[in-house]
Amino acid sequence: MTQFDKIEYSVTDERAEIVFDRPDVLNAFDAQMLEEITEALYEAMTDQAVSVVLLTGNGRGFCSGADVSNMDGRDDRDTPWDYRAHLGMVQNVVRLLYNGEKPTIAAINGPAIGAGCDFALACDLRVASEEAVLRQQFVNIGLVPGDGGGWLLPRLIGESKAKEYLLTGKDITPEAALADGLVVDVVEDGETRSTARELGNDIAAKPRTGVRGTKSLVDVSQSFEEYTQAAFERQWECVNDAEHSEAVAAMREGREPDFDREE
Repeated sequence: MTQFDKIEYSVTDERAEIVFDRPDVLNAFDAQMLEEITEALYEAMTDQAVSVVLLTGNGRGFCSGADVSNMDGRDDRDTPWDYRAHLGMVQNVVRLLYNGEKPTIAAINGPAIGAGCDFALACDLRVASEEAVLRQQFVNIGLVPGDGGGWLLPRLIGESKAKEYLLTGKDITPEAALADGLVVDVVEDGETRSTARELGNDIAAKPRTGVRGTKSLVDVSQSFEEYTQAAFERQWECVNDAEHSEAVAAMREGREPDFDREE
């Protein structure tokens, strides 16, 4: 397993955990940390022992976005090509979380700001602490939501409400996130990771082919005809999968399924 300097990565009980580890700056990322997040996501998505990916942060923050301490002096701002390469790395983290075949869960333990907010939004499910806050910070500092927020947020809560947050840059409180359906639960400070683990374990215990196929079918941009064709292809994979057969047998016999998974 790869060793990292600015994140923590571990695999336990089919659950990969990626933990941002720059707590002194509320887990703001620099270039190295961004590379490590990307590498960890690739490792998790390709590891056969992993069924679900959990994302969280150490300390008081989830991720406060890009480290602004040297924003004006960064080399990636010299040319549009340099900047495209930098922004593309941030976007790729969002892409892997959103499009990766394995379910992703964000345990939002504190502020999730800017790109950090987008990392949380790109996950399939979110659990938030009472101390958490999400903010599309970009307009506040004269930027656009270039990492994915302007694409993700309307799909999650609707265009009008998304524009309110995107155009004002105001906080999305835990209460508002729960009311808007952005998070599945709001828990006491210190319980986000354990709650997200329970959620991840519940998903990991289900047949893998069915779970991954279900994630791939959720696409609000496709037509119903496109959906039905994709659903047939995925369902055919499922009906020929040994875990489907075992799950049906277990239900019929009134017992827990026993999936034979090699670690």
